[in-house]
Amino acid sequence: MSAPNWRSLLFVPTTSERFVAKAHTRGADVIILDLEDSIPPGEKQAARDALPAAARTLKQAGVEVCVRINRPMEMSVIDIAAAVMPEVSSLMLPKLMGPEHVKLLSEIVAAREVLLDLPRGHTRFIGMVETPQALGQLQAIALADPRMAAIGIGSEDLSTELEAVPGADSMYVFGMMVVAAARGAGILPLGSVGAFADFSDLEGYRASLKRSRQLGFGCTACIHPLHVPIINEEYGPSPAEVDRARRLIQAFDEALIQGLGAVAFEGAMIDLPVVERARKVLARAR
Repeated sequence: MSAPNWRSLLFVPTTSERFVAKAHTRGADVIILDLEDSIPPGEKQAARDALPAAARTLKQAGVEVCVRINRPMEMSVIDIAAAVMPEVSSLMLPKLMGPEHVKLLSEIVAAREVLLDLPRGHTRFIGMVETPQALGQLQAIALADPRMAAIGIGSEDLSTELEAVPGADSMYVFGMMVVAAARGAGILPLGSVGAFADFSDLEGYRASLKRSRQLGFGCTACIHPLHVPIINEEYGPSPAEVDRARRLIQAFDEALIQGLGAVAFEGAMIDLPVVERARKVLARAR
């Protein structure tokens, strides 16, 4: 499977009908219906019961739907039974322990897909690593299963276990490990480096995303709708980038037709890796 063209993923509490009703207007590429942190323990079953209607509402509005499940295995199994359905294209898996954890959850999902007569592989995974013990297995987790579409680290949970303050400095090394593991597996590196507790500091948020995109991150999740357009702008190609990519590819193709081995474009020589990057820009724009 190829990596999805996601930029922004917005968390929405599944039990909040008001938030669900407006979610498709926020501009996010994916809406994550949450069964985990935003749902109190006593409301977990109510959230599961609310999933079909919420997912159907979003899917009919043309939005891709993800569900974040809970980590304890006894809850994961129940959540998967509630979440796997035609309208849900992916699951976010929190606090992964390693590749065998991914494979086990994939087996449970596959059984549910068969029961619902869904194509095998219909439900993709977004893996989250949030413990120091799993950091060394980032690459193995990214490669664990064909369902894997993206991988990231949970900076708040990981920082707590490391007794560190979440931010660009403390998360930089682990963020680059995510980028390397994801790109090596052909999936999306999810996240950014920085701490964003202050929702009003939109310029600070933009600056952090700009840096994170330059470091290789491909998409990120947020909990505030104000962040969605900023993510889309910083993690998606600009009109100028798209235009340049089209012109570069055209120049390269014309040179190949003429049998030229070297291609000059806007004062610089370009080769195949440069052209491949340009093709990826166009793919993200689509």
